[in-house]
This record gives sequence, C-alpha cells and structure tokens, in this order.
Amino acid sequence: MKLPRRTFLRLAPGAAALPTVSRFAWAQAYPSRPVRLIAGFPPGGSVDITARLIGQWLSERLGQQVVIENRPGAAGNIGSETALNSPADGYTLLLCGVANAISTTLYDKLNYNFRDIAPVAAVSRAPNVMVVHPSVPAKTVPEFISYAKANPGTINMASSGVGTSIHLSGELFKLMAGVNMQHVPYRGSGPMLTDLLAGQVQIAFDNLQSSMPHVRAGKLRALAVTTATRSEVLPDIPTVAEFVPGYEVSTWNGVCAPKNTPDGIVDRLNREINAGLADPKIKARLADIAASPLPGSRADYSKLIADETEKWAKVIKSAGIKPE
Repeated sequence: MKLPRRTFLRLAPGAAALPTVSRFAWAQAYPSRPVRLIAGFPPGGSVDITARLIGQWLSERLGQQVVIENRPGAAGNIGSETALNSPADGYTLLLCGVANAISTTLYDKLNYNFRDIAPVAAVSRAPNVMVVHPSVPAKTVPEFISYAKANPGTINMASSGVGTSIHLSGELFKLMAGVNMQHVPYRGSGPMLTDLLAGQVQIAFDNLQSSMPHVRAGKLRALAVTTATRSEVLPDIPTVAEFVPGYEVSTWNGVCAPKNTPDGIVDRLNREINAGLADPKIKARLADIAASPLPGSRADYSKLIADETEKWAKVIKSAGIKPE
C-alpha cells in the first residue's frame, strides 16, 4: 500500500532514528554475559595485578563476571592481537599500555594496529627508577652524567630486554643527557637485577616496584625516578627531569577495545573505571605496586596513547633500535 506523502514524511524521522535507538538499547543491556579482559603478560606481574583489580571492580559494577585471560608472549603482542581482532561488541577488552605504544614502531609487522582502536580509559601510571650499583661513585644525576661523560662507553646499562620500557628509559636518558653507555639486555628483570646487585652491570632504569626493596636495603642506590613528579613511595628521591628538563617516562596501563565498539558501551566502561579509580581501596592497592590512578576521559586517554606512540617512535628511530 502506498502511503500518503504527508504520512510518509511524518514517519520518516522515526524510521531514521531506529538504528540509533537500537544501538542505545544494546548499550543499556550490556553486558548480558561474562566479559573477558586480556592481559598480555604472565600472572603475578604489575599488568596482571592491575587487570585483576579493575576486573573485580567492573564485575561488581556491571553485574557480570569479568574474566582475566593471560596471553603472554612477544612483549604483549600475542594478547593484543587476540583482543583487538575480536568482535567489537564490548565482550573482549585489553589491558593495554606503554608496551603497545613502543611495539607500534619497534616491530615492522604487527597483526593489529594500535593506532586504530577504541581507547576506553586509562587506569594507572608508575615510574621507573634510575638505580646504580653502590660501586658507582655518583650519588646524584648530575654526578652520574659527569661520570658517564668522563668514561664514555664503559658503563654497562642493563635492561629486561630490547624494546622494554626499562631499555627505552635508558635510551631516552642517553639521548637527552648526551652520554654514551653500553646496553646489556637480559631476558627479564629477574636476571637483570641479579647481575646489577652483583655489580656485573652498573645501572638500570628498573620498575620501581621491583627495585624498591633493594634500594631500601642499601643494595642499590636510587638516583631519580623517571616520572614528571616525585613518587609517593620514595618522596625524597628527585625526578630525572629536575636535572634533565623534559625527561619523562611512565609505565602506564589502561583498558582498550577493538575499533568500532559502540560508543554507549565504551562510555559506560569509562565511567565505571573512573569511579573505581576514586575508590580508596583501589588507590591503596595500586600504591602497593608503586602505581597511582590515572583518571580521565576517553579523549584524555586517546591523547596519552597518541603522545606516547609518537615519543617512543622518535627514540627508537634515533637510537636505531631493532627487536631481538
């Protein structure tokens, strides 16, 4: 039956609005089944702990279980590929972070595009710490820079592997301070710390959580933290930026979703995560791993990802870093 023109025009706006209404209803009904949050690193580390902390909070707020799925390997890229190539329906999320921003440039071929995602919410930020073996005569960052310039290429700078934030923290320091140190990569922070404590290598830009006990025991000397502001965990330790203006490195984590995940779902997840970051219990648990909450909008998180990706691209290209 052919509708009169006036009737058709009256119905048309409602018909055009149906897809929007449908998407809104879908977001309102979300989630109707368990959600999985993929962590690209093994159980027990800071990434896993952060994922479980946020997952538990979201489980309570969403009324559905958020299952943490560890997919370690290839600097987090195996988990990232799994998550970001999943259906864009909000039921597969990724705890992404600085490793993804680094991998985007470090690896020539990835089976996912970190620039082409739906950033949900930042979660936390933590510093690395510039630590030296007690045999190193420098007790401050300026003294270390002078020592390194007087002994070019003879200081061994350890890292937990090529392309890690520990490695690139050191490479950025070398570029900005104008010093030459020999990079010694290890397969993980455990063996790196073993040799640093033994004096086989002289310096590392280690995660604060793992080095803090050795600093407090006097087995390592902390010269500075890498974040723009001092750490609440070691408030007497200065920042590198106090002596090398503009230097800043954070190990950050946040939640990401595949591209085209509905806005209503992403907005809700952002609100719930930010509510969690304001909770004293979550703040205290993050402090246990030397991290601080990083609340903000989706746009804030998108800018952080873009800025970090650009920064590490410059360092990787300037230093000529290639993956192992």
